[in-house]
Amino acid sequence: MPEDENPGLDKASKENYMYFTLPMALNYQRNSYVLWECANRLYSGADAGTVFDCQKVCSMPAEQLKEILVKYKVALQPNKQPVIWKTICSTIKDRFDGDIRNLFRDNNYSVWKIKKYIEENKRDFPYLGGNKICNYWLYVMEKYTDVCFMDRENITVAPDTHVIQASARLGIISPEEITSSDVQLIVAQRWKELLEGTEWVPIDIHTPMWLWSRGKFQIEL
Repeated sequence: MPEDENPGLDKASKENYMYFTLPMALNYQRNSYVLWECANRLYSGADAGTVFDCQKVCSMPAEQLKEILVKYKVALQPNKQPVIWKTICSTIKDRFDGDIRNLFRDNNYSVWKIKKYIEENKRDFPYLGGNKICNYWLYVMEKYTDVCFMDRENITVAPDTHVIQASARLGIISPEEITSSDVQLIVAQRWKELLEGTEWVPIDIHTPMWLWSRGKFQIEL
């Protein structure tokens, strides 16, 4: 998966949690593999100590942050994405003492409570607070950090384009539903209903569906 491109930090460290949080908020309308390759190069560069530290990000001039993120091609929208990065850093600094792990601790490691908090404070979590990316971010947190959620069944499938296409291919949603403005909600709800009572939770199907669609469905199921 794209996030396998990472510096191999200690899973329990604050730095590791930040690495998998900040670039995630810029993960839209671009190739995910390229984004994480750029993020890894950024983290390996001389500027990592400043842009992945919330306190330092909030103290640096906007132009300096913009220059760094654009230099490493982590930000492709130079006027918008550095603002997203800085807003999230400001939220983490002001509300969680500069440590995103405190968001999870303060909400008792409950996915339901974490999502509710983010939804109620959506402007403070730009893009990361969206339904699709929020669920995927929590999945990435679970996979690449040491966090252990008490109710991981509440991480819904992240209904991006690939998961939607794979769901349609399997007949989980109809051709009419795939064109609906509510298709993301429909897909998430459909998978929740289908997997209820099984050993699987919705987010477990994300990776195989994503890879299947991205591989142009070359493997027949």
